[in-house]
Amino acid sequence: MIDKLQELKKRALAELSGLELPEHLRAWEIKFFGRKGELTKVLKSLQEVAQEEKPRLGLLANQVKGELKAAFKACQQKLGSGLKSRKIDVTLPGIKVNRGHWHPISIIQKELEDLFKSMGFMVLDGPELESEYFNFEALNIPAWHPARDIQDTFYLKGGDGDNQSASSSLRRDGWLLRTHTSPMQVRALLKYGPPLRAVVPGRVFRYESTDASHEHTFYQVEGLMVDKGINIAHLIAVMKELLGGIFKREVEIRLRPGYFPFVEPGFELDIKCFICDGQGCSVCKQSGWVELLPCGLIHPRVLEYGGVDSKEYSGFAFGLGLSRLVMMKYHIDDIRLFLSGDLRFLEQF
Repeated sequence: MIDKLQELKKRALAELSGLELPEHLRAWEIKFFGRKGELTKVLKSLQEVAQEEKPRLGLLANQVKGELKAAFKACQQKLGSGLKSRKIDVTLPGIKVNRGHWHPISIIQKELEDLFKSMGFMVLDGPELESEYFNFEALNIPAWHPARDIQDTFYLKGGDGDNQSASSSLRRDGWLLRTHTSPMQVRALLKYGPPLRAVVPGRVFRYESTDASHEHTFYQVEGLMVDKGINIAHLIAVMKELLGGIFKREVEIRLRPGYFPFVEPGFELDIKCFICDGQGCSVCKQSGWVELLPCGLIHPRVLEYGGVDSKEYSGFAFGLGLSRLVMMKYHIDDIRLFLSGDLRFLEQF
């Protein structure tokens, strides 16, 4: 034990004398004086020596501990004074700090939220794991409806869906990854009731092949306004305010009839492709137009599923393709870049 203490002291002092920077002192202190340090282990092992040897070994151990602590303090003062006396050139460039970047979808989503808040809309969030009832049936898409075929998605096994207000004839118990943010129409009406103005940005999922303009995971913004006397004029006014606020320019649009089970009448709002300026490209499928914003007046059945009297109230709803909007805003020619995780892409924003 005596030899072990002497060897430990010699090695500790040698390592201490070789330190050149103040930050190295902490590592040395932990190595020898830490809770699992070498000197600490030796001191604990004194409990195992013979009773008659403990006084002599204890005295020696305390002497070694004291010498090492004194040497440590002396080294602290030496290196600390050296640091204070060292000149620092304040004109040298600083150390560059790597900055993170907002994802382009997050940038536009924040702009949209601020824009709609200025028009008196609430910003809501909804579950990505949704029940068949809210994703389909409460939106006037029963189990037999062919509209489900074009919204094929990812289903999960087990568990009962949240079938609030579901009729017994249409009750379904499946869980799925939501295909759109539209389920929040009914959820918001059930929670807040009319009058209501709300937008719901979020991630949605589709089981489909990917290409430059299609992805299995993408982002939408659902919006709705429900009150007495709401009509198509209110819908067009809000859409013009939306597009003008995002693009900061005049946007050429076209409104054409479209079928969606949860609105009546329904429309497709297209904008002229910013990528090719209407000449035709892979993003717009050579048509010169990009389908951006399905919209229409909320179907009376959907209002009733939300607990609203459809004879007294009316409303409009729209489903904005946020990912496609970002593509037009920043002239991005492939939707798959958003989920690629490529820092070269993200660092541009």
